[in-house]
Amino acid sequence: MIRIEEIPVERINEFWDIQFRYLVEDGMITTDEEKEYYQSSGYRDVLKGHMLRTPDTLHMIYFVRDGVRIGASQYVIYKSEDGKCFILDFWVFPEYRGKGTGHKCAQVFFEYTKDDGASYYALNYAKEDSRRFWQSLGFVDNGSDEYGSPLMIKR
Repeated sequence: MIRIEEIPVERINEFWDIQFRYLVEDGMITTDEEKEYYQSSGYRDVLKGHMLRTPDTLHMIYFVRDGVRIGASQYVIYKSEDGKCFILDFWVFPEYRGKGTGHKCAQVFFEYTKDDGASYYALNYAKEDSRRFWQSLGFVDNGSDEYGSPLMIKR
């Protein structure tokens, strides 16, 4: 059984280390400029501030199975608007991928966030593999954001 563990702002630094490794190892960031940005206090302080705001709090979570962290996510439920849950990050750690683990984590995620007020979901993706994964969960293409990154939505 997979459960969700919220990461409190006091333990945010351990998340940054895990996130950075993921971004590099999965080829999400490749240039020195991108690496510097994701490790900068500018980037991290903004997200930390979003973890402290209400409403529309940024959540950082781990997916935990049998006491072992197998993945992580960042998301915001826009309660001050229409209940959109924007997924910033969602990944299963490489050693736990396969056998439907991502789908199982997603189902737990959807239940958890709906219980907290999510009415629909949106996200950006950078790789075609990610697009196919989200499409298999009912997401559809939904244009692109102001930076030209493709968006998907699930109602």
